Amino acid sequence: MSYAMAPALQAAIFQHLANDATLQAALQGAIYDAIPPATPPATYALIGTEDAIDRSDKTGAGAEHRLTIAVVTNATGFLAAKDIAARICDVLATPLPALARGRVVGLWFERAQARKLEGNQTRRIDLRFRARLEDND
Repeated sequence: MSYAMAPALQAAIFQHLANDATLQAALQGAIYDAIPPATPPATYALIGTEDAIDRSDKTGAGAEHRLTIAVVTNATGFLAAKDIAARICDVLATPLPALARGRVVGLWFERAQARKLEGNQTRRIDLRFRARLEDND
């Protein structure tokens, strides 16, 4: 096992989310892998933290990636963020594009956490997913 498939997984997830017209309209293209250095948009998605666990077996190399995608907004209430979070889950329930390295055996939603940040002015929903990958290299 290695972390070698992580960049391919992230690129495929980004592409999949970016290609969804409904999600693009809601986020106005604001999908990042780092918080923007200038003033961030009012609402954005952040491909964030990730843990990888070896899942190699006698058939070959593999890994399980547990990754977080956050929806962050300064909108009043959680409804707008929940609508976007629901769309992200719907998009990721459909097959990802082919990876540059490896293949996705499965991608599953694990859990979500919604909370207020920064003196209750910002809402954040962390969506946690589990991806099982097989290496083909």
